[in-house]
Amino acid sequence: MATSVGVKRPQTLDGFFKSPDSKRQRQDTAPTSDDSRASRHSTYPFPIPHLPTDLIDSLGFAPDAEGKLINDQPDLDLLYYQPYVPKSIEKALFRFLRQELFFYRVQYKIKRGPVETQINTPRFTTVFGVDDTSRFAADGGIVDAASNKPVPKDRYKCKPRPLPECLDFLRRITEGSTGETYNFCLVNYYASGSDSISYHSDDERFLGLNPAIASFSLGAKRDFLMKHKPIPPSDQTPLPEPKPLKLPLASGDMILMRGKTQSHWLHSIPKRKSGEADLGRINITFRKALVRGGTENYYQYNVGLGQPFRWDDRKQTMVPWTSG
Repeated sequence: MATSVGVKRPQTLDGFFKSPDSKRQRQDTAPTSDDSRASRHSTYPFPIPHLPTDLIDSLGFAPDAEGKLINDQPDLDLLYYQPYVPKSIEKALFRFLRQELFFYRVQYKIKRGPVETQINTPRFTTVFGVDDTSRFAADGGIVDAASNKPVPKDRYKCKPRPLPECLDFLRRITEGSTGETYNFCLVNYYASGSDSISYHSDDERFLGLNPAIASFSLGAKRDFLMKHKPIPPSDQTPLPEPKPLKLPLASGDMILMRGKTQSHWLHSIPKRKSGEADLGRINITFRKALVRGGTENYYQYNVGLGQPFRWDDRKQTMVPWTSG
């Protein structure tokens, strides 16, 4: 069954007096940061501006729609927001993040028995955060969560980095509306319909039992496919076979996957022919890693050793970024 839950936030007087024309202008104009505020860290290749004030103001009303509970299949527990990000700013938020974040085209090798295979990630990725055993100090350094002392230099092979304010602001709003807490943000950019992610589940042990993952879509609409993992044969009376699920995630939508969803279901973003998909899509997921193994995993497979990329608005594509 699918039911509505949650309460849509009331609009303020400022919201009532903003004209439709002003909202339309914000949506159709590329956003720019209205001051020099930016997030900086030694692991960032360049500073990341804070969100413009008009985007911050509109996000204060999120979620823009009540979440629909989808739990009519075995082991499935979803909240589907259509949309979460207000329609007046979803295009501007997409363009801002695509322009201001840095991404990677990760390559890595996996070994299955004696065979080693080269994997080329079919999308752009980036990641921010650190697991629950550590936290970032005010100066950007990493300290132990229990002792508040700087962590040993060999605790991490990777170089964890804090969420920039533009993503941390969205994290705080998401925590408030979902009742969950998150310490990691993974961002994927699907440049065209050829970019995809195969069926998988986010059921890594470092996420703990029944993890909650909030997944945002911005930009082109893409199908989000889900199917139940194979059910082992049993002598008991068989239950109805779970049906595959397809959610047409539009710009501004958010889906919260929780409960037994990750341990029993797989999800994917399949390839699509040219069309709207070629306009590009950003996927932002918030999650919580409990141990340092999660930190190592996320940076290895979402940053790797390659150079960063940045959006070139003139060329309308991601290009390798070099200092200066």
